[in-house]
Amino acid sequence: MAKVWQHPFLNVFRHFKVGEWKRSTKEGDVAPVTDKTLKCTVYRIRGSVSAGNYIQLPKTSTQSLGLTGRYLYVLFRPLPAKHFVIHLDVATEDSQVIRVSFSNLFKEFKSTATWLQFPFICEAGLSVKGDVETGHERAAVVQERRPESGEEELANVAPSGARWTCLQLDLHDILLVYLNRRYGHLKSVKLCASLLVKSLYTSDLCFDPAVTMAEAQRAKLPVTPVPREMAFPVPKGESWYDHYVHIRFPSDSSKASPEPVWKSCSPPKADFLGRMLQVLPRPVAFSNAFQDTLPSMVQVFGPIAAPSVPRPLPEVSLFCERSEVPSTSGPSDRSPERSAGPEVTDKHAAGNGVHVSAPKPTMVPVVLEDVAVHERSGRKQNEQEMALDKNLFQPRIRRHQSFLPDPILRLKGVIGFGGHSTKWVRDPALLLGRALWTKDGAAVVYPCHAVIVVLRIDTREQRFFLGHTDKVSALALDGSSLLLASAQARPPSMLRLWDFHTGECLSLFRSPAHSLCSLSFSNSGALLCGVGKDRHGRMMVVAWGTAQVGRGGAAALLAKVHTRVDIQAFEVALFDETRMASCGQGSVQLWRLRGGQLRSCPVDLGEHRLLELTDLAFGQDGHTLYVCGHSGHILEIDHQRMAVRHARRLLPTRSPGGPLSQKQTFSSGPGICISSLSVSQALCAMGSEDGYLRLWPLDFSSVLLEAEHEGPVTSVCISPDGQRVLSTTSSGHLGFLDVPSRDYSMLVRSHTAPVLALATEGSRGQLATVSRDHTVRVWDLATLQQLYDLRSDEDAPCTIAFHPMRPALFCGFSSGAVRSFSLEAAEVLVEHRCHRGPVTGLAASPDGSLLFSSCSWGTLAQYHCASTPCRILRVAANMVCRDAHPTPNALVVSGDSRLLAFVGPSRHVVTVMNAASLGELLQIDVGALDLANSRLDSAVAICFGPGPPGHLLVSTSFNAIMVLDTTSGRVVRELPGVHPVACPSLALSRDARFLLTAADRAIKVWDYPMKACPGCQVYIGHSEPVHAVAFTPDQQQLLSVGDAIFLWDILGPLERSSPGSAGDSAGAPLTCETSVDARQLEDTVSGANGLPRQQVPEPSPASPLQLGICAGSLKGDGGAFSDEEGPSEESHSPKGLHQASSLPMLVKEASGAGDGVWGSPGAPWGLSMGPHPHNWSSARSVGRAQVHPSPRPDCYRHFLARHKTSLLARSASMSNAGVERLLLKAVVGYNGNGRANVVWKPDTGFFAYTCGCLVVVEDLHSGAQQHWLGHPEEISTLALSHDAQVLASASGCSGTTSRCHIRIWNVPGGSCRHLISYHSTAVQALAFSPDDELLVTLGDYGDRALALWSMATYELLSSTHLPAPVHDVAFNPWDAGELVCVGQGAITVWFLRQRGTSTHLQVRQEPVPEEVGAGELTSLCFGAAPLLYCGSSTGQVCVWDARAGRCFLAWDADDGEIGVLLCSGARLVSGSNTRRVRLWAVGAVLELRCKGSRARSSSVLMERELTLDGAVVSAVFHDSMDMGVVGTTAGTLWYISWAEGTSTRLISGHRSKVNEVVFSPSASHWATCSDDGSVRVWSLASMELLIQFQVLNQSCLCLAWSPPSCGPPEQQQVVAGYSDGTLRVFSIARIAMQLKMHPHRAALTAVAYSADGQTILSGDKDGLVAVSRLRTGMTFRVLSDHRDALISTIQSTNKEYGDFGAQGADLWLAASSDQRISIWAADWPRGHCELVDWLSSPSPTLTEVPSHPLPCLVAFCPWDGALLVCAGLSVHPEVVFYNLHQKQVVERIPLPFYAVSLSLSPGAHLMAIGFAGPARCHLPTERVLRLMDCESGAVQDFAGHDDVVQLCRFAPSARRLLFSVAYSDILVWEVTGHRASGGALSSGPPLG
Repeated sequence: MAKVWQHPFLNVFRHFKVGEWKRSTKEGDVAPVTDKTLKCTVYRIRGSVSAGNYIQLPKTSTQSLGLTGRYLYVLFRPLPAKHFVIHLDVATEDSQVIRVSFSNLFKEFKSTATWLQFPFICEAGLSVKGDVETGHERAAVVQERRPESGEEELANVAPSGARWTCLQLDLHDILLVYLNRRYGHLKSVKLCASLLVKSLYTSDLCFDPAVTMAEAQRAKLPVTPVPREMAFPVPKGESWYDHYVHIRFPSDSSKASPEPVWKSCSPPKADFLGRMLQVLPRPVAFSNAFQDTLPSMVQVFGPIAAPSVPRPLPEVSLFCERSEVPSTSGPSDRSPERSAGPEVTDKHAAGNGVHVSAPKPTMVPVVLEDVAVHERSGRKQNEQEMALDKNLFQPRIRRHQSFLPDPILRLKGVIGFGGHSTKWVRDPALLLGRALWTKDGAAVVYPCHAVIVVLRIDTREQRFFLGHTDKVSALALDGSSLLLASAQARPPSMLRLWDFHTGECLSLFRSPAHSLCSLSFSNSGALLCGVGKDRHGRMMVVAWGTAQVGRGGAAALLAKVHTRVDIQAFEVALFDETRMASCGQGSVQLWRLRGGQLRSCPVDLGEHRLLELTDLAFGQDGHTLYVCGHSGHILEIDHQRMAVRHARRLLPTRSPGGPLSQKQTFSSGPGICISSLSVSQALCAMGSEDGYLRLWPLDFSSVLLEAEHEGPVTSVCISPDGQRVLSTTSSGHLGFLDVPSRDYSMLVRSHTAPVLALATEGSRGQLATVSRDHTVRVWDLATLQQLYDLRSDEDAPCTIAFHPMRPALFCGFSSGAVRSFSLEAAEVLVEHRCHRGPVTGLAASPDGSLLFSSCSWGTLAQYHCASTPCRILRVAANMVCRDAHPTPNALVVSGDSRLLAFVGPSRHVVTVMNAASLGELLQIDVGALDLANSRLDSAVAICFGPGPPGHLLVSTSFNAIMVLDTTSGRVVRELPGVHPVACPSLALSRDARFLLTAADRAIKVWDYPMKACPGCQVYIGHSEPVHAVAFTPDQQQLLSVGDAIFLWDILGPLERSSPGSAGDSAGAPLTCETSVDARQLEDTVSGANGLPRQQVPEPSPASPLQLGICAGSLKGDGGAFSDEEGPSEESHSPKGLHQASSLPMLVKEASGAGDGVWGSPGAPWGLSMGPHPHNWSSARSVGRAQVHPSPRPDCYRHFLARHKTSLLARSASMSNAGVERLLLKAVVGYNGNGRANVVWKPDTGFFAYTCGCLVVVEDLHSGAQQHWLGHPEEISTLALSHDAQVLASASGCSGTTSRCHIRIWNVPGGSCRHLISYHSTAVQALAFSPDDELLVTLGDYGDRALALWSMATYELLSSTHLPAPVHDVAFNPWDAGELVCVGQGAITVWFLRQRGTSTHLQVRQEPVPEEVGAGELTSLCFGAAPLLYCGSSTGQVCVWDARAGRCFLAWDADDGEIGVLLCSGARLVSGSNTRRVRLWAVGAVLELRCKGSRARSSSVLMERELTLDGAVVSAVFHDSMDMGVVGTTAGTLWYISWAEGTSTRLISGHRSKVNEVVFSPSASHWATCSDDGSVRVWSLASMELLIQFQVLNQSCLCLAWSPPSCGPPEQQQVVAGYSDGTLRVFSIARIAMQLKMHPHRAALTAVAYSADGQTILSGDKDGLVAVSRLRTGMTFRVLSDHRDALISTIQSTNKEYGDFGAQGADLWLAASSDQRISIWAADWPRGHCELVDWLSSPSPTLTEVPSHPLPCLVAFCPWDGALLVCAGLSVHPEVVFYNLHQKQVVERIPLPFYAVSLSLSPGAHLMAIGFAGPARCHLPTERVLRLMDCESGAVQDFAGHDDVVQLCRFAPSARRLLFSVAYSDILVWEVTGHRASGGALSSGPPLG
């Protein structure tokens, strides 16, 4: 909002006195002239050089205009046959200056971080032929032509007849759309030759230059007319658009669509991209279809016809009985309008359902819209709007007969929250609706779109206020809860006043304000104030007197006033109903109502006058007004003195060394945006955009209580008794915080976008819905509470279906995937990818044996789903109608499961098939059923009727329903004119009693048995189109979904189905088959993923799992992009899977109130594995009974296995002759997913840790590594014997192993002594007995088993099943026959008892004392005898007397869960998920043991504290506790020195997926990039991390190192591409970012330097390749030849000038994911680029390759410059050598599997390949690295990775090294040269 002196607009030339040239400057030929058209003085700027002839404001570049208006209006005319340039310097909120330029010199759009260049194409490309009058608007036939070849140079100059133009620039949107910046102010303007300019204007108002003030007032137009001094003169009787041009930029279409749309016979040139600004020579009104063909940055406005004046509403009741209905005789009977608007008495509005019955022939009223609005031509009216037609009030004769009862439906429940906000704020999405308390605090009132809901918080009963026909925009309740006021959104805003207790609508009237955003009652209810805007966009405050409303009177308009100040909140004072207050942008106004007038006075805000204020509240003391702001400010205002008493600011306070917010204070600095506040007598509640609800005392000394929400808090409200605080969020949640108990209760969860489809389940009474908010939610129909939530940010769910017999859910997605979810185990059972387009239909047969799906590409799939997992039976192409939209009635199965019906193969045909065999039975041509119509009818939706007889109901595009016989295909009956528009959803009750149809916003219930004229009842309540309707399984209720979920009771009696009918079978109770190995849901807690727990009540302890298209985004890495989409097979079995990286997971919520949540994002979901036929020869596998797993406990201590879709190699190749060998030299990284996976023996120097499936033994002095291989999966934990001679390591189970591997290693020799296995999911902990004769192994929460092993014979001595998950185990160091476990609220002591030759375990459990309240015990360690220390999930350390079995001391050691405890002597080390490591002095604890319960923790002192980079998962220290090694979840090992108080990084690796490895030209350094947004530079000699460049909230997807031609080593650079489309160039020598560019709008996937290093080529996921200058940062060319396919590779190399018949010294290639490769020759200094060759793959069939295409791998051959080496270019897996000179393939090398990575050695003819699954098998990817000799053909496969080798790179020839990457683990191999083949190498054995 601009300053006051800039309101409502500012003439810039006049204000800065252009002409005097004191505050502005001119250069060159600038002169004032008189323009004949405008009849005023204008300035002419001309000259051959634009830069030398200009007007500049202000005078110097050091000054600033300081203009804050959002819109800049430039009134100018280009000079004929000349060019012009307009430069604007715009400052952002963070004071960054951006130059925005417009010119007809520019040929294409260009952008950098500081400059935007927009081409201005003058009116030479369009011609107009004739005018056609269409209604009130004028249309023109527009033809677009392309310039002729000789016209290209002059195409952009202004024509001779160039007209005066009003260029309207939205500076706010320009910065936001193109640079994602926030607009601050306009700094300077420079107008360069050649043009005429009248003036410049700034304003916050959007003016229509074609409408004057007089015209707008006369015609009452809903626009803001142009001020008189800005208006262009128009001859009388002529149109403004005949003489002038209006351009608004950016237009709405340009903001919605980032790509230009061209209507042309030939494709646009590759270098003519970007958004073109184009001027139409004549005002035109287009249809929607034609408008889409215009360039996206043009918006041309034609003349607007004056809308018809809304008619007064007649006084009729919405629920009149037929005997009470008055006879109306047309519009003449309408009553005149009164001062406050006509009033409609709504006596029966308390009924649950707004409906219109269709009775026997009589005259009845129709439901009225609250408002009549003028719509543009071409827009279709919905059913409710048709009720406002001019014939609305004429008598109508109904041809349908009535059926009873009337009404037959009653609204029972609504699932949804949110209304409509007309607030003009920066983020309107944050204002979805407010909720209010009733006076007694027993219920809350909130809007659900067009319905107002009153919800009792104790019983969760709902009652409704119905009558609004559009979304509710404002609510207010008086102090006694007697009167409720509501306003609806659509202008002009209609108000309703309700009797709150009876639900009766007392008054209905129209507001003088065009749109209302706020309502406020006085405490007595006698005064109602509203704030809104009028038709011209001016702010208005209105006051009504409502004292007589409850007594039969009407609301009286007391006063209304316009104001220039911004109002965001308005409230009537509690102590004086004649006083009010408002706040907004830079203002706080105090209002008073006196003498029928509203007057205001501003409060002097002083230095706070520029704040954006968001909400206010009066204090209970009657003297203080509290105001909050967007910047975090809280102002205390003395409204009597009209002065600011105190000003505070809410800030995040960061913990030492860490970014996490711990608490909040008021000080200076960047604040937290406060969106709402509420004040009671003692408390102030604040809701902020960081998702927190905070409670403060009124002195704001410290925060009392806070609750974290899943989304920004939009409103807060304290209950009248001050004991509860209501909060709403932008994510559609409504709940309250109970202050005394500190409990948060969730009242409402809802979708945040329209609901598209639904499915119901009978045995458990569940409802599943799919929404445009990318979520699938499962609800309990009895309680209307949410049970499950699946969220998919990348892959949108489209369709949904329940399995009829099992607790399983099927969901179809926009990517074509069909996924099956287990509702009991909360996991993905299977994924199918047989579709390529969005899934449009999904249906399961009622008997549960078959599932069917269809997609927009016309494919139909049949699945067998009687058993788990579901598998594909048949896939048929071109069966279903192509390009169909997902709909719940696209694919249906008959009740007896015999027939399948769908629309297809065209939309005019309905096909009926045998469901089992997919044999075609009928094809019914719907278009031929109505021969009298010249147009073809088409099917929209279908539905089977109950059989027998077998009927199929078809809804058609002609608004009819055809009932067809499924045997003969004949038409049995027809229901014409069911809805005014086509019906997309219909349902028939099981007894064929009722037919349910939905179209637009109306629902109709039909008396289906009535053959001739079936009666119907119409029900209205949705504010948006209804997308689906259905009967509940018990047939007692029905559901409708659209803007919300409505549950209706059916009041009429339903007939029972006959025995044996399909209806009985479908409605019978269903049994659930539960698998004994199904996994339970995770218990979601903050901290389960390694993050600190919150110490305050949380409304939602965990957000639903975010679905990304790569594993990195599942872990919260910002939704990184990857060209791999998880498994590429057609059907994925759960065997071998733990959690697919691209598969969404279910999050289950607790039943009941819905305020508890189960499940944790990012944590693994266990799977039970069946026994595998393969057994290790030296392994001992001990079987045990399967147990039902527990939910994941509230403990981050449990192992977090990273999900993998790959399997161990099933086959390998080994050559017989000598071959190049690989020797595993180094492993870069540490597995932060493990727990206690670091061991160190300082006495011997033995140091080991895990990385993936490897045990890495490293010499801490030299850095040399040994690698112990053998584990098939990721290692979870390690244990070292006390004599350091034996190491035990454990890994999880896999697809090849049914049990977890536990390997026993000989430390001196590095060999595996033995392999044992017992646990089924994962091993949580290992521990050796004090004498090293026993080993105890503890299973995780899914396994819950404790096993004891003999280290002499490796036999299982004893095992036991644990009743609950246990988190840690340790032997008693003083007694080898005793071990202790910790878990839920107790310690468990196990005693080993020997009975003959058998060993038994006896147990004793000691609970934690209630006064300690430690919750779950998560870690333990023994101290000085007999002390036992235990850490808890709440951050406490408890001390136990191990002999007496009692807890005698506890203290708060941390704010989060303690996962690591170590004790030696008098010192204790604790590590937690708050990233802190603390050293404690516990020497006095032993003495406190004698005091028992009188012991106090004051004697325990913290000596040191260090904060690391992640949650602490492992630690090992010297006996003196002075030094040690600590491992974190960030993948880092730290050396800790307590004496020096320092932490030194020992081992570091990426935590997320590594996307690229590059090398310096000198081969001295190498660099990596990752999904975590980091670029890391390493030393190639030492493998140590040297530099790290970190970009937050982005993924770094590609990387390139500058070539040697760039300069000496000190000038070396790396360029990195990020997921937001930016390129960043980092200087290695200066360790700083050198340049940032933004050449792409999509994620960058490939980048390369040109051969000379001065040009950067980059490609994105949309297939665009940008060419940018490194020196200037400008993008000078964009190639779109690979559009719509991800660019997977870009490579550049040198070539001889003239080679391949092309100029330039650069030869480069680009490859895309659709198997297309382009090779180019370029001379970049001259801007020349020429296509040399083009390679593409033949289109594979659906069954030959995975549905998600594999990457196209290509590289220039380093030993032959004329060769290209390609993989993925053909249907079969092979490597192809292509000769560029011969233009043909010269060699093919077949591969056993598809390749996902490829690298060529520059020093030898070697090739390294990483594999995907086998050809034609679609199995998960292989964990194999293959080395191939291209000369001899010899190959060898190598193991060592725990996942697919997604990346392999040879180092430059100076170093014979090969780098391979599996997710985040980097393995460095040494190429050892030719050797005789023999056995496996010890350090890196080949497979075989």
